[in-house]
Amino acid sequence: MICRYIRDLLLNPPSFDVASAIQDACRLIGSINCSIPEFTCIPSAKLVKLLESKEVNHIEFCRIKNVLDEIMLMNGNAELSAIQEKLLEPASVVTGLKVDADILIKECRLISQRIGEVISLGDEIDQAITSSEYIPKEFFNDMESSWKGRVKRVHAEEEFANVDAAAKALSTAVTEDFLPVIVRVKSVMSSHGGSKGEISYAKEHEAVWFNGRRFTPNVWANTPGEQQIKQLKPAIDSKGRKVGEEWFTTAKVETALARYHEACDSAKGKVLELLRGLSSELQEKINILVFCSTLLIITKALFGHVSEGLRRGWVLPAIYPLSKDYSVEESSSEMDLLKLFPYWLDDTNQGNAILNDVNMRSLFILTGPNGGGKSSMLRSVCAAALLGICGLMVPAASAVIPHFDSIMLHMKAYDSPADGKSSFQIEMSEIRSLVTRATGRSLVLIDEICRGTETAKGTCIAGSIIERLDDVGCLGIISTHLHDIFDLPLSLNNTDFKAMGSEVVNGCIQPTWRLTDGICRESLAFQTARKEGMPDLIVKRAEELYLTMSRNNRHTSSTVHHGPSVVNSNVNGLVDMPDGLGNGLELMSGAFALLQKDVESIVTAICKDKLLDLYNKRSISEPVEVVCVTVGARQQPPPSTVGRSSIYIIIRRDNKLYVGQTDDLLGRLHSHRLKEGMQDAAILYIVVPGKSVACQLETLLINQLPSKGFKLTNKADGKHRNFGMPVISGEAIAAH
Repeated sequence: MICRYIRDLLLNPPSFDVASAIQDACRLIGSINCSIPEFTCIPSAKLVKLLESKEVNHIEFCRIKNVLDEIMLMNGNAELSAIQEKLLEPASVVTGLKVDADILIKECRLISQRIGEVISLGDEIDQAITSSEYIPKEFFNDMESSWKGRVKRVHAEEEFANVDAAAKALSTAVTEDFLPVIVRVKSVMSSHGGSKGEISYAKEHEAVWFNGRRFTPNVWANTPGEQQIKQLKPAIDSKGRKVGEEWFTTAKVETALARYHEACDSAKGKVLELLRGLSSELQEKINILVFCSTLLIITKALFGHVSEGLRRGWVLPAIYPLSKDYSVEESSSEMDLLKLFPYWLDDTNQGNAILNDVNMRSLFILTGPNGGGKSSMLRSVCAAALLGICGLMVPAASAVIPHFDSIMLHMKAYDSPADGKSSFQIEMSEIRSLVTRATGRSLVLIDEICRGTETAKGTCIAGSIIERLDDVGCLGIISTHLHDIFDLPLSLNNTDFKAMGSEVVNGCIQPTWRLTDGICRESLAFQTARKEGMPDLIVKRAEELYLTMSRNNRHTSSTVHHGPSVVNSNVNGLVDMPDGLGNGLELMSGAFALLQKDVESIVTAICKDKLLDLYNKRSISEPVEVVCVTVGARQQPPPSTVGRSSIYIIIRRDNKLYVGQTDDLLGRLHSHRLKEGMQDAAILYIVVPGKSVACQLETLLINQLPSKGFKLTNKADGKHRNFGMPVISGEAIAAH
């Protein structure tokens, strides 16, 4: 659902005001230092369906309460409340509901309180599964686990008490009727394999019976268990059929068993009644619940987007309304993308990417060789513009993006035999829609225009389309290999010529993948054919035919082109220049909170002293402010920790500490919490200038905290010493 929101946002870009709100929220997300909630997300459609059908179980009620509590948690934090306020408008657009911030918090508090009054949050001690010394625990677990722990006992006290009484009566009946028989059977067991007997759970029949293997209920006069053996009878199922030769029961056990089943059924019915009643109550609040759920989905989506954007080096662009026909003082009719790089490259490949500056103030006609990066340029510009007008981060060092009313991209066209259309027909149909809908506030991107038809007429159609878009005054890029288009008498006032550069290396022409001014008439067609394994004989013959065609053109055209030659060339000679059930947000116990406070105070003091000492020794060039941040259970560090060195202290529920350092706090904390017993562990962290400093502080804390009375789980790590400590510049600290 998180990816779905981003997908829907990109498919249906918001208005400028909503995009600005999303961007402001992203900017705040990237700068916060506090811990953040887990952001419990429930799809709105699922929420509505469950409430209307009254099928909400206690787990879903707990998740609904988590949603409401997280909304209130964000509202109670100065940094998070600012983000929440910015996202109210985007949430209103998605849901079609307008909700005031104060009313939202008030309703969240009331609904959360009501759910907490009815639903068991897992902290009650009066709903333990019944246990008995002689009855298998699986029996009581199967009978009671489907309804116990769902609602607070106070709402069904009578039913719960009846189950407890019936369970006690059943335990008594089993003990009195079966135990003497078992004792008797064991007393006569022989080494050659005699009778065996035990109290067993017949899962298929939901019953507790005596199971006697090779046992015959004979009566031994004047022996212990004689009376009980007389009472045994074959066990029968619900249809009155004998279950088997080994299963036995008594009338008293069957009566107690029936009473217990009846009590369990009554309790289960009461629990379902309470759950359905609560569902009915919440139906009146369904708009608030849908709004809250949507708000958290948007918030989580943007937190994820900003975290990944920071990791990849993306930035938030400056976005403005387009100035054409838009009466706003702050407006722009140009797009600037500085050091734009392909959005699809992962972290490991970004270092090899060619960065391009795109300063677009008009329509571009883009030429370049095969494999020169024309299509990649169109995709990159399209992605950056689309992300920008949605208020999201873009893959560039900096960017100024006007808020286009539409972004139209045409890439390759394929034929459609089912519709009886060729690839050129499909292309013309798509470009017709594009041209007729384009305005002066549109971004139009067409890759290799008119590629599917005869060259001369295709060139003229392409020229006419370019004239039309030039007259509209839109921004955009049209790439082409139809070089004769530059010989047409086109009337252009809003069009510039751009090229993907090439250069000669060791006698061979190679693309540079850099955007330059001018026209590139070299396609590298022969070189590309050889590179892809085309037989050399075919390529050589093609070169001969090309030379023959060039000679013939000399006699039929006043413009002469000798192979791949160009005019007004630049230096390279190739370019023409023109889920738990609890909400996890309750206060910690007093003792644990006191321990956390002591750890925070002592860790802060130790780090302050060490960093001051490093500054006095000139190991770091600037003093560092020590800020100790707490990340509670079911919370996570903010995106601002991405790529920054930090030390962290995990406070476990057994009051032991774990000290560590990392450059990926979010990932490290996730790994720790996957371990058993660590799901609810709290963490303290301090961002420090560089990994070397973090290593020194880690060793120092591991060695000093035990002397302060704290128990550590990783004392062995304190043996690491003498970390390298180069002088760190102020710029490096700022970079972290």
